[in-house]
Amino acid sequence: MIEEMRLRDLGVIAEATLPIGPGFTAITGETGAGKTMVVTGLGLLLGQRADSGAVRAGAPQASVDGVWLVPENGPVAERVREAGGDLEPLGDERAELFLGRTISSEGRSRATVGGRAAPAGVLSDLADELVVVHGQSDQLRLRSTAAQRDALDRFGGAPVQSALEAYATAFEHWRDVDRELHSITTDRDARAREAAELRAAIDEIEQAAPVAGEDAELAVRAERLANAEELRLAAATAHDALSGEGEAPDVGALLAEARRALERASGRDPQLEDFAGQAAELGYRVADLAASLAAYLADLDESGPHELAAVEERRAVINGLARAHGSLDEALALLETGSARLAELDDDGDRIERLTAERDAAASALDETAARLTAARTAAAERLGEKVTAEMRALAMPDARVVVAVTPGAESSHGRDEVAILLAPHPGSEPRPVSRSASGGELSRVMLAIEVVIASVDPVPTFVFDEVDAGIGGAAAIEVGRRLARLAEASQVIAVTHLAQVAAFATNHLTVVKASDGSVTASDVRRLEGADREAEMARLLSGMPDSDAALTHARELLSLRTAAR
Repeated sequence: MIEEMRLRDLGVIAEATLPIGPGFTAITGETGAGKTMVVTGLGLLLGQRADSGAVRAGAPQASVDGVWLVPENGPVAERVREAGGDLEPLGDERAELFLGRTISSEGRSRATVGGRAAPAGVLSDLADELVVVHGQSDQLRLRSTAAQRDALDRFGGAPVQSALEAYATAFEHWRDVDRELHSITTDRDARAREAAELRAAIDEIEQAAPVAGEDAELAVRAERLANAEELRLAAATAHDALSGEGEAPDVGALLAEARRALERASGRDPQLEDFAGQAAELGYRVADLAASLAAYLADLDESGPHELAAVEERRAVINGLARAHGSLDEALALLETGSARLAELDDDGDRIERLTAERDAAASALDETAARLTAARTAAAERLGEKVTAEMRALAMPDARVVVAVTPGAESSHGRDEVAILLAPHPGSEPRPVSRSASGGELSRVMLAIEVVIASVDPVPTFVFDEVDAGIGGAAAIEVGRRLARLAEASQVIAVTHLAQVAAFATNHLTVVKASDGSVTASDVRRLEGADREAEMARLLSGMPDSDAALTHARELLSLRTAAR
């Protein structure tokens, strides 16, 4: 429920605050005063497209802010928190939600949800849970078969919803199996080629039997073998220098002599004993290094051109795998995962047989759930037609008959039914689609009757009607007012109207007042009570707020609401 809405520089409204609250709020005003801007502002709060033409002339931007009363926990609160916004708890499982929207004169738009900036799409998501808007152009929604089906499903309640959920589950399962089967059967040749290529690749990798990191090891080995003479000369020179072989001094002997000298003098200075230990350690390390170089030289002597050729041949095999699969690691990964994929592709024949049987079973289950859904909708359609017809009689269309037809249609995730709301406006006339058989005023009443009936089983938090009473008057207008008042017993109702007969039933009457200083026109919104409300009602009736006859008639209309309580 929307508690309050504030408009600034929107259309002809310079600044206005609309105290709305529960029940039935009627909004009236002179032609051109800006009543429709109220609905425009509400549309902006609900994520509708921003139009810079709505910004008041000379103003840099227009803004709309709204305060909504929502459950502290529920779909709305969850979506707000997902968007990073907050709600203000009121302590009775309800909370206040602040929404805002600004439009610059250049066309830029900004939205806020729960005090945080958010995309306008978040407002659109919230709109589905907060409000249903019926403008003069929104009457066209009755021409949508999808909207008519949704209206029937809302009225059908738990039986239809349960059948619809069962059908949707069965439909998704059938569609998934059918898609998989279609993919296998239509791509059979491609899958056979994939299996042959995969089998050849796996065979090639298995024959090569590569090891992770082998390519790097082979590169190092090949480099060593290709430069064997240079390596042998370097190692031999170093070995001779360390071992004392050849003409080089014996490093080991020199270190041993240094150790003995230090040991002899260590008795006079303990620090020399530590130096002697270091000299001994160096001697051991020199001996170890000389032995390692000797082993290295022996290994080089055993290597020859034949080993280099073998290494290069192996490198060619490994590098070929790497080029074919991107890298050696990817080739090894294919060896691990390819077998499972190959088994899947080789199983196509048996798999097609299994999937065909599964699809047939899924289709049978889908037929059963579709039949149950159609039966539930048909039963609900009969009840909806009877109830809406009864409402039409009360809305000054005593001879009209509304039929909700459920007929076979294309299969979709919503079922196999086409739903059409048909109207027979006169006795003996054939029911025809309501959008083609009803005038503007009749269409307004049909729409209102449908909402009143559906709201009795599936209420919407807020209904907004923008001149839904267009094209009607007299007794019919009074009955429209009564139905809006009844609708307001379960939901919040906001109606922009030009009829006193409708406004009379409102529990909250706001008027948009236009003033002009000769150059700038601005409008304000006021709450009307007592004599002020009677004067506005008289103006709506006769155009003369001070007419005694009109005032008398206004009081008479207002007494209808009092009597209806």
